[in-house]
This record gives sequence, structure tokens and C-alpha cells, in this order.
Amino acid sequence: MSGGHFIITGTSKGIGEQLAYMLLEKGNFVYGIARGKSERLSSYSKYRHHVYNLSDTLGLEDLVDNIFDEIDPAYADMICLINNASMLEPLKAIELCDARDIHMNAQISLIAPMILTSCFIKKTEGLSIRKKIINISSGSGTYPAPTMSVYCSVKAGINMFTQSVGTEQKNRQNPVEIIAVNPGMVDTDMQRMARGKNEQEFELAHAFAHAFESGQLLSTEEIGAHLLHIIDKDFEPGSIVNYNEV
Repeated sequence: MSGGHFIITGTSKGIGEQLAYMLLEKGNFVYGIARGKSERLSSYSKYRHHVYNLSDTLGLEDLVDNIFDEIDPAYADMICLINNASMLEPLKAIELCDARDIHMNAQISLIAPMILTSCFIKKTEGLSIRKKIINISSGSGTYPAPTMSVYCSVKAGINMFTQSVGTEQKNRQNPVEIIAVNPGMVDTDMQRMARGKNEQEFELAHAFAHAFESGQLLSTEEIGAHLLHIIDKDFEPGSIVNYNEV
């Protein structure tokens, strides 16, 4: 896989950084969007970093314009958007959650991917090359959990959004292959933060700790390899894909 152009949110750490690294190693162009920078990625000539806070959703159209100014579709085999960035907190019973935290979570984890998807489809509408959007979801989008109502609701929203846009794209002449991927449990900063929480406040802290201690977590390298397969494979627009099904 080379000759691809990949726009990825959350490339400063975790799954986003690892996937960007693996794509760059294969000779692809990667356009990273994150508040922080990754030293590992900055050494690659085909990496372009855009420092941006995804909670500022009203500036995303300008950001996408700037990124597409850097892409020459005449020399691209594929253009792909990967909405990876998300926010886990607040991890509390809903009546204990601060309005600012609820708002920020929804902006970063749901509204930003929706706007980025809209912009991506507009920008690529006339292109006959392969076009793909991968929304990183979670099993939490299907299974309700105490003290995780905001996160679960946002991930359920990502799934429904993916399926709805998939129905729009299915019958297009050159559709965007939009899918949502449940990556399973991966050992990231979000996981580490969750298992380090106070159990009295976050009921599931012990479950996250147990998953880590019993070796149930995937490494970012393992999920990165799964995602490379998912990028290569064709799916029906609107599909919800579990990493272990590929």
C-alpha cells in the first residue's frame, strides 16, 4: 500500500500516532490533526502536521480546505479520512458531569467527525479514485455502561452516523466507502487513565484494571496492523466492523 493520502485525527499519541507511522513507513502521505505533535512522525518528509483543537468545530471547514490544498489528486491512488480522536471523560454518573465536559466530549468525539466527513465528501465528490472514511468507534457504542453515559452515547452516535451516511453513498456513481471500526480494548493513554480512576467515582475502574492485568488489551502495534488490513479491504458503505472480523 503506497500512493495513498491519509487525513488522521489524534496523531500525537496512541492509535492515531501508530497508524500514521505505519502508513508513512509504507510510503503514503499522512496529514495529522492534533493539539500536540509527535516527534516520531515529524521526521518523515511525507508527514504534514496541523496543530488544531477539534473542540473548535466551526473552524474545521477552513482546516480541511488547507489540507486539500496540499493534496494533488492526480498523483493519488486513494484518499482516506480516519476520524480517530475522541475523549473518554467525563467518567461519572451523569448528574455529576460538568456541562463544559459533556459539551467538549460531544464536540471532539461526534460533531468534529460529522463535519470532517461532510467536508471530505464535498472535496472528493468529483474524484474517480478510491475514497474511504474510517470512524473509530467502540464496543461502548452498543453496550450501555454506568458512569460512561457520555462516551457510550457519542460512540452510538458515530455508529448511526456512519450507517446513515452509508445509505446516502451506496447508490452514488463513485461512493465514499464510509465504515465504523470497533478496535477492541487497546492499551492507550485513555485506557491507562480509566483504570487509574477512583472506583467510588468511576464504577468500572476495576474492570479496566482487570483487562490490563489479565493481558486482554491489544497493543497499538497490533491494532495498527488490523487497521492496515481494514484500509485495504473493501466494505459496503455504512458497515460496522469489529477488528477481529478482518
